[in-house]
Amino acid sequence: MKIYTKKGDDGTTSLVGGRRVLKCDSRVEAYGDADELISYLGVVRAHLLQYDSLAPMADEIFLIQQHLMDISAHLACDCEQDFLRPLKEEEWLAFLESSIDKMTALLPPKFSFIIPGPPAVAAECHVARTICRRCERKVVAIAAKMASDATCARYLNRLSDYLFALAQIVELQLSKKS
Repeated sequence: MKIYTKKGDDGTTSLVGGRRVLKCDSRVEAYGDADELISYLGVVRAHLLQYDSLAPMADEIFLIQQHLMDISAHLACDCEQDFLRPLKEEEWLAFLESSIDKMTALLPPKFSFIIPGPPAVAAECHVARTICRRCERKVVAIAAKMASDATCARYLNRLSDYLFALAQIVELQLSKKS
């Protein structure tokens, strides 16, 4: 089976449900940013797995990637579809908040902005956070159209907080090893 269809050569693509839209449509922009975030979290996860002490965090990132795949499917749909897996908003938010609370309990208080930097995996967490914020902005722009998009925006907002905490805890843990 060929992976190219040539249907997008005219600058359009299909949303879930079949409606064709321009590739610069706000919904396509949103799920494109979600796709970028999923991919970049794969980079973060690969680097976390290089450290035994950070492997549990890599497992969390994998779960987050799965959540984002479901969110991306919802963003790619501008109509109600029974076949889409439902977004488990309360469960997913509780997971992120619990993880954030565990990480921040281990961190010293911060009194200034953080400039991302070494170690590389901590800086990558910050890059993922900024991709997440961009995706969130795109989702907020379309959230008035569908309730599931508002759910996506809440998840992305909390995820950016998670990634901020993750960057700090990774930096703290790896600085103890040096």
